[in-house]
Amino acid sequence: MDGCAQMCKCFLILFNVLFALVGFGLVALGMWLRFGAETRGFFDIDLNTAQFNIGVTVLVVTGVLMLLVAIIGDCGACNNSKSALAVFSGLLSFLIIIEIAAGVMAFMWHDQVSDELVKFYTTIYAQYLNTRSPGQAVTLKLFHNAFDCCGIGGTIEMFVRDTCPDGNLLKQLTYSSCPGMIHNAFNSNAPLVLGGFLGMAGIMTLALICSCVLRRHDSVSHASPPAYLLLSSPPAAAAAAPDARLII
Repeated sequence: MDGCAQMCKCFLILFNVLFALVGFGLVALGMWLRFGAETRGFFDIDLNTAQFNIGVTVLVVTGVLMLLVAIIGDCGACNNSKSALAVFSGLLSFLIIIEIAAGVMAFMWHDQVSDELVKFYTTIYAQYLNTRSPGQAVTLKLFHNAFDCCGIGGTIEMFVRDTCPDGNLLKQLTYSSCPGMIHNAFNSNAPLVLGGFLGMAGIMTLALICSCVLRRHDSVSHASPPAYLLLSSPPAAAAAAPDARLII
């Protein structure tokens, strides 16, 4: 195996280890969102919509798929298996397409996504004022801590004060409105989100290239086996093939 193939093999092993860790993290996050004591109340909220359930399901499925791809890729790289590398290349190509499409859609539709998130927040806010449900309180706290805001009116929020982020007295009197902060966060970070998706797709493309290099190297090594000569061969034949291996 030449230097280029060795570098590709090392890169593939490292890439798949990190890929497996990310996939395991997504699965763990999805399981925590669905079954965690702090977040179980999300699924008891009456929103007449299944977006949150679908999002958690997609999170878990994506993590499982990443784990599967990483395991196949490591097996192919460590064992020089052409079939495993071929399956790995196909699955990775599929994930690259999804990654690029998701980044472009997130950039183009960030306004619609922020509008839906604002509607989700205002629905939770209105229901919490009437029911004071613990599940809705946890949801509001997550929003308030993530976007450093509190309520829909900004400044002094008397009705949801117990869910606001911690801070000194001055900060508690000057909280920003959550709908406005959600819109600002999506508008300002949309290019960064697109760059993150494209950067991840670029790293995955490099792994795909390394997989193709290993497959090609394995094909060449099997297509041209070394020649063998018997020790009883004439000296002229041995001289004609100086690189041949001798069999005693």
